[in-house]
Amino acid sequence: MKPKSKILIIAGSDSSGGAGIQADIKTVTALGSYAMTAITAVTIQNTTGVKSIVSINPKEISNQIEFTSKDIKPDAIKIGMLHSPQVIKSVIHSLDLIKVKKIILDPVMVAKGGAKLIDNKAIQLLKNQLIKRVSLITPNIPEAEILTGIKIKTKEDMIFAASILIKFGAKNVLIKGGHLDSKIVQDIFVNKYEIKIIKNRRITTSNTHGTGCTLSAAISTFFSCGKTLKKSCELATKYVHNSIRSNLNYGKGHGPINHLSSIIIDKKFK
Repeated sequence: MKPKSKILIIAGSDSSGGAGIQADIKTVTALGSYAMTAITAVTIQNTTGVKSIVSINPKEISNQIEFTSKDIKPDAIKIGMLHSPQVIKSVIHSLDLIKVKKIILDPVMVAKGGAKLIDNKAIQLLKNQLIKRVSLITPNIPEAEILTGIKIKTKEDMIFAASILIKFGAKNVLIKGGHLDSKIVQDIFVNKYEIKIIKNRRITTSNTHGTGCTLSAAISTFFSCGKTLKKSCELATKYVHNSIRSNLNYGKGHGPINHLSSIIIDKKFK
């Protein structure tokens, strides 16, 4: 099988393999595309939490993005953890140089265990400068609350928060509804012209580490292959749902999901 498209992932590394760059590479590969990376930070973590974060020099992040893209032009870019203003500025500079149109931003702010992964100045820069440069932003409810300054307790609050992000300059918003207490998880896709509610039955499990990273990587992959953004969100949500349903149960805390849920092994490899 030949890869269908090329994705550049700009994100942090997760030593436990469930989130970040590792989850993104697995997702892009499992969905049939080619993954490239620019690592923004190295996190030392496992399923129980984050032990420490090692920053990568912002200049070297830019070098990774530009040198890689000069040789292999990405069809789409997925952006994850950007933890400081300097990192965001370097990424914006590089994006302006390489001119890739399809960009998905997952505004990673808090790890599953509660550790903060971004500082306040970086949040303001992301809000004021980065979101207007991307095709889609995919915050979960706590991230949407930080970005908009409102409390989100209902589906209507989610739609209102999305409309605020569009006023900030976002072209499309997917607010993920997993943090609301309901039997049906509702993810809401919003732009100036439409609102689409994507529904999935909640799976009761603690093994959901890396779902946000995985979802945005999956959206990037489908979008890069020519699907519309809305369709890409629907397909990516289904992929994540199936990956959660596998319930791998690795580790003592918030375990990873099964990124291989989309793969059928050819008989000759069995």
